[in-house]
Amino acid sequence: MRIGLVLRAAMVALLLALVLRPGWFEPVFAPLAPAGGPVIYTRSSLLSLSLSHLWLVAAASSLATLVAVTLAILVTRPAGAAFRPLSRTITNVGQTFPPVAVLALAVPVLGFGAGPTLVALFLYGLLPIFENAMTGLSTLPPHTMEAARGIGLNNRQRLMRVELPLALPVILAGIRLSVVIALGTATIGSTVAARTLGEVIIAGLLTNNTAFVLQGGLIVGLFAVLIYDALVMLEHRLARRSGRAQRG
Repeated sequence: MRIGLVLRAAMVALLLALVLRPGWFEPVFAPLAPAGGPVIYTRSSLLSLSLSHLWLVAAASSLATLVAVTLAILVTRPAGAAFRPLSRTITNVGQTFPPVAVLALAVPVLGFGAGPTLVALFLYGLLPIFENAMTGLSTLPPHTMEAARGIGLNNRQRLMRVELPLALPVILAGIRLSVVIALGTATIGSTVAARTLGEVIIAGLLTNNTAFVLQGGLIVGLFAVLIYDALVMLEHRLARRSGRAQRG
């Protein structure tokens, strides 16, 4: 337990240093930069790129969660069960089309910038959240649901007070997977002028500067690991509260 806390603290400290004081790492990255070329990316603030990257991921993941969970609720009601295959087809669209293809299709409509990236991340994040939400809502303990009916809860009250709280750990596992995927996928948004950490990576690829590629990749990787870890801890806490076994 103590080792885990120390490791998390070390990763947080490293991430903050990379974003706020990148110049400290110049001796580390110097061997990877081309001769006479820049070592640290300075065309844009790494802090502003990181905040913009996280905002895109948060916005797309929040919208994907709202749509996917709402859709899962609808198809797990008796009246909506017939639409389950159609819902799966809809949420699979994002996984069928590569994010690059979605960007290419969205740019003529939305223009360059954050818009196409939000669309790509939203579509790509639907499936894991929808599948986990549907699983969580479809596998609730029968005796608990019977007890909820027995005390006179109506359909809305059962959903809000019993079903969603019990399914929340499973739903959160889908959100965790979707967020981590979005953190990595968002880097391609810089190909259509969205402000993400992909800007650093792409600049490194275009100038054959491995130092830039490593800087951008390391920051994205640390964000993904830390956010993943935080969501896992939240899942475990919710699972203990609900009394359900952790899944996903």
